[in-house]
Amino acid sequence: MPIDWDGLVLEPSMKTFGEPVTYMPAAGGAFSITGVFDDAYLKEVMFEDASTGVTEVSAVLGIQLSQFPAKPIQGDQLFVPRANSTYVVRDARPDSHGGMKLLLSKVSSP
Repeated sequence: MPIDWDGLVLEPSMKTFGEPVTYMPAAGGAFSITGVFDDAYLKEVMFEDASTGVTEVSAVLGIQLSQFPAKPIQGDQLFVPRANSTYVVRDARPDSHGGMKLLLSKVSSP
């Protein structure tokens, strides 16, 4: 029997750790979602020869795809009230369980 990742894992995680976010697709039509926001996500990137690497710091939003009418794409924007800032999606990385990690760049903050 397959595991209901969306209902058993992602939904409870969003209810526990998520916060409100206003999502603004590039195509228009803003709507509210719940996501797990981190403004200092660290990502290590290794070069092909594995001799050295770089560390990138980026804001990131973990999301539950079932909250979206269409998959998020690069160029969409979102507003995070806690950070009082607007971000643009610079990369959207789905996982195999109905979630997605959105790597963000800050657009503005009042």
